[in-house]
Amino acid sequence: MDAIVAVDSNWAIGQAGGMLFHLPKDLQYFKRMTLGKTLVMGRATLDSLPGGRPLPGRSSIVLTRDRGFCRQGAQAAHSLNELSDLIDSLPPEQVMLIGGGQLYHALIDCCHTAYVTRVEASAPAADTWFPRLDERPGWALEDRAPIQEDKGLRHQVYIYRNRIVRPLGEILEKL
Repeated sequence: MDAIVAVDSNWAIGQAGGMLFHLPKDLQYFKRMTLGKTLVMGRATLDSLPGGRPLPGRSSIVLTRDRGFCRQGAQAAHSLNELSDLIDSLPPEQVMLIGGGQLYHALIDCCHTAYVTRVEASAPAADTWFPRLDERPGWALEDRAPIQEDKGLRHQVYIYRNRIVRPLGEILEKL
């Protein structure tokens, strides 16, 4: 599994259930990186997508505690065990963790690569953060894309690799 996210200069990712920034170039990058893949997300992340529906051209797995959850085009997983059952047969590079904050924190060490768009701005009202990979054991910055600018905001994709990928089963044992 890999992860993809956009963060501000303090690693914040959201506010009141929404994204901090609307950057068309980064949204195009997100689309290019996720098309044809299986996306793993929480229910609030699904609700934040256009129309609260899964994105076209991708499979969606929604991790939710709500046993009554049903959304056209999305598979529900009600536990990490169920999530593991759904993704175990897929090639790891075909599974992309897209949020939200609780899932990033719980599953980031199960990811091989993290594609982090770092925006040169601070969102003072942010209420959700991504793990600080620069400080996390096993994670190392491998590459950076050229700086881009969108709507007056400079941003750059940082590619981090995890040298100590933990199996999802190991995470399950600790919960």
